[in-house]
Amino acid sequence: MSDIVLGQSTYLRFDPKLWEAMQPYPPLGTMYAASYLRERGYDVAIFDATLAESEAAWGEALDREEARFAVIYEDAFNYLSKMCLLRMREAAFSMIRMAREHGCTVIAAGPDATDHADKYLAEGADFVVIGEGEVTLGELLNRLTGCSAAAYRTIKGLAFTEEGAPNGASGLGRVHYTPRRPHIEDVDALPFPAWDLIDVARYREIWYQRHGRYSMTMVTTRGCPFHCNWCAKPIWGQHYSARSPENVAAELRWLQETYRPDHVWFVDDIMGLEAGWMARFAELVEAEGLQVPFKCLNRPDLLLRDGEIEALRRAGCEIVWLGAESGAQRILDAMEKGTRVEQIYEVTDRLHAAGIQAGFFLQFGYPGETRADIQRTLRMVRECRPDDIGISVSYPLPGTTFHARVKDQMEDQENWRDSDDLAMLYRGPFTTAFYRQLHTVVHKTFRARKAWCEMRELVRQPRELDRSHLRQAAAMVYHAVTLPTARWRLARLERQPHEGFDLPRPELDRAAAARPSPQTK
Repeated sequence: MSDIVLGQSTYLRFDPKLWEAMQPYPPLGTMYAASYLRERGYDVAIFDATLAESEAAWGEALDREEARFAVIYEDAFNYLSKMCLLRMREAAFSMIRMAREHGCTVIAAGPDATDHADKYLAEGADFVVIGEGEVTLGELLNRLTGCSAAAYRTIKGLAFTEEGAPNGASGLGRVHYTPRRPHIEDVDALPFPAWDLIDVARYREIWYQRHGRYSMTMVTTRGCPFHCNWCAKPIWGQHYSARSPENVAAELRWLQETYRPDHVWFVDDIMGLEAGWMARFAELVEAEGLQVPFKCLNRPDLLLRDGEIEALRRAGCEIVWLGAESGAQRILDAMEKGTRVEQIYEVTDRLHAAGIQAGFFLQFGYPGETRADIQRTLRMVRECRPDDIGISVSYPLPGTTFHARVKDQMEDQENWRDSDDLAMLYRGPFTTAFYRQLHTVVHKTFRARKAWCEMRELVRQPRELDRSHLRQAAAMVYHAVTLPTARWRLARLERQPHEGFDLPRPELDRAAAARPSPQTK
């Protein structure tokens, strides 16, 4: 039994693409909240929805814990939470209703709840935490448990209805928002995530069965100061705070001593933004023998700073995922990325020279993108030869400049249902069917070329063949055989008119007519 049960609604079972990939990670943000509350004397349990079959498992947790307070605390470090997928929102609403039926005071927190507090209150939440959650949640629970006499209106970062006393008539009356809470500056002061409340053994077993190694997550920063105009930032806005290299190294040492992961994913939006941070981290890792293969996200311009890639190599970096987005400079400029195509080429060459893999995030469908721009992106992939790619289409989320520009074109659906939806939520340059087929063509082309290169290397340097090589050969043949038909379908869809949308807005016409910037290679 616990005073508080924290849960989240990111069920991999509800996302076919991610369930098939089966690279599960527990909710790091929820674990931070749990450790923060526990440090303040609360008895806390975590319901981890990641591997659960359905919301019924949440009901079982409520029965088991008999908690007074149920907190739907979404992991703000998880990109799925930032995307606010409809299926996960439905699960969150179901969990809220179930918690109310159990007599709990219900609190919601996370990106979607921050953007749509009124919806969560209408579904039965008593309170919604707006923005960064730990301190606000702690103060709210102090008030609810009688440890504080503070009025709800004085607790920063909170939303509730006028009738929003615990178990009151949530969803009725005007929603009241208190002033936004300042961000946590000293993130080193936060306790490490509550991994002991997670079924680590189950995660380890799945990882070993599916991938042959066990991967865990860490985070070294909160937020991002850059201004990509499609990137939603409901939790931290433009604020950026970083843990010290010493604090991160201490957690890495603790994880290795306690759980012995074979791999770490640093889930920061940008790892090592501050000059000298990565060099100091590498120094600590080397001095203490903490090297473990890891992946992280970064920007091409930052990685071109002197010594940055070498520091990544020394620290144990296996792959860096770059927000490449597009091979057309005018699209990057329209996105306000602040990077250049030639930087993507250069940093990929440097990463490969250092023995570090490069992954590209690619985004299609931004307003004004032409077929020629798409071809520039495909050429960039072909010439840079990244080790992996991730493909999406432009996704307008509340609070972004992009959303403000296209919101008049958006119809009833404002979010994807799952991560493989790829629906155009506004009148993009081409139809949803086109972009879904483009996703297929790009992946087939990339996988066939990658398999061919790996098999050619195997012929040059013969090694003992195993099942993985046979699978690579079969995949190469399959993609090569099916690619012509996939390209033919794409060409047909390119000519397909939009349905259900008005003609292009003038600003999109102007973007499409913008003069292309010089390209490299």
